[in-house]
Amino acid sequence: MPPLASLKAFHAFAETGNVVHAGALLNVSHAAISQQLRALERHLGTALLDRSGKSMVLTAEGEKLARALHLGFGAIGDAVADLMHFTEDRPVHVSLTPSFAASWLMPRLHAFQTDHPDIPLTLDPSPKQVDLRPGGVEVAIRYGNGNWPGLNAEMLLQSPIVIVAAPSLLKGREAMTPDELSQLPWLEELGTTEASSWLARQGVEHGPRAGRIALPGNLVLEGLRSGQGVSVTVRHFVEPDIQAGRIVELFCEPDEGGYYIVTGDVPLRPAVKVFVGWLRRQTGRM
Repeated sequence: MPPLASLKAFHAFAETGNVVHAGALLNVSHAAISQQLRALERHLGTALLDRSGKSMVLTAEGEKLARALHLGFGAIGDAVADLMHFTEDRPVHVSLTPSFAASWLMPRLHAFQTDHPDIPLTLDPSPKQVDLRPGGVEVAIRYGNGNWPGLNAEMLLQSPIVIVAAPSLLKGREAMTPDELSQLPWLEELGTTEASSWLARQGVEHGPRAGRIALPGNLVLEGLRSGQGVSVTVRHFVEPDIQAGRIVELFCEPDEGGYYIVTGDVPLRPAVKVFVGWLRRQTGRM
């Protein structure tokens, strides 16, 4: 096959009938168009243009190639337009934890829909990390330190992990050792082992002795407030409860963790860029 640049130059000339106009169409000089036309003729070993008159015209062979390129480039253009239309209509697919969805995103989502009614969203609330790829999940909101190889991560909401419980469960106590806490029931988000993991990091060799209940993230907070168990959570979600005395903060993890906006190392669709920009504005991170 001839070089694509030569075929594009010839197609532009055939469509416009003029090297100057063809150059303007491709954003190159008319001399570059002329050079590509001669290179194409040398490659094919046949004359595509009749240069005997005041202006160049297509030969019979040139007319044949021009018809083929008109059909070929036309079909490519139609396919690209269809794909772009399909891509624009596809919802922005977001992966996030149920607790973040219930406590942070859902209360703000009406504002996004009001400002951007033309951008559909698909929320996938799950504690599991998913692969980010074009055509699938394009944005994830994850808790951690932002170090995920091969991905782009920017801080959205910084907040430490805390161990909390309702006063009714603690029976008036405001301080307990990890071993004492292990004697109480625990609540943890489905798909995680937060209770056992935290107790193990504190040197407690066994899990919760009074049972453990796995719940969706939004139900963990409800159970926590009603005194159903101790829980590991992000302080931001329970700060109003702590300040109001509805729950007691027993331990705070001394790290710099937080929720990050995570995307793949690929160009983002315009709709995805709009959603990511909106997320940034919610916390003033522009």
